[in-house]
Amino acid sequence: MNPDTAKIDAVVFDVGRVLIQWDMRHLIARLTDDPAEVDYVFEHVVTEQWHFQHDAGRDLQEMLAERKAQFPGYERFLDAYATRFNETVPGPVAGTHALVERLDARGVPLFCITNFADSFWDDFVPEWPVLAHFRDVIVSGKEKLAKPDPAIFRLAEDRFGHPGEAMLFIDDNPANIAAAAALGWQVHLFTDAARLEADLAARGLV
Repeated sequence: MNPDTAKIDAVVFDVGRVLIQWDMRHLIARLTDDPAEVDYVFEHVVTEQWHFQHDAGRDLQEMLAERKAQFPGYERFLDAYATRFNETVPGPVAGTHALVERLDARGVPLFCITNFADSFWDDFVPEWPVLAHFRDVIVSGKEKLAKPDPAIFRLAEDRFGHPGEAMLFIDDNPANIAAAAALGWQVHLFTDAARLEADLAARGLV
């Protein structure tokens, strides 16, 4: 992409699928040896769409009770989702942690906006030292605001202390990128670390 000419005062990262891999199947497959059952649970029981309700602030116990009533016999998968969420993370996204370290070493203010459940966040953070490089993180579940709601980007401008047009927002979700761009933010649709590195270099950030 062609970087905008405006000066970048801060860089804002998404977490899932930009810094950290995320795949619910990674946990589900630890609970059953049947590939067909993995597919069924992922597509119907412990789905990403269902999980996103928790990211947006819905109460976990309420969600679990409702889901267990809908899918009797699948309680172990739902209980694992509630207690073993860190096991939905296969590992880091290749290359992006090194870019965070380079940006931080150059003194670039770094922040995150993540759609992440409040009840899972505090147990997740200690597993990933890369998050210590960020000066502030807006967590959707804590704020009960989720991307791509424009309100979460307005909150970020207030919290981070920079106008949107002076921040570069990096996210893998086109809807989130479009929402930020509509508010005047500079944006990068993440696909891989090599393309991100090229964009950051073109902007003079690394």
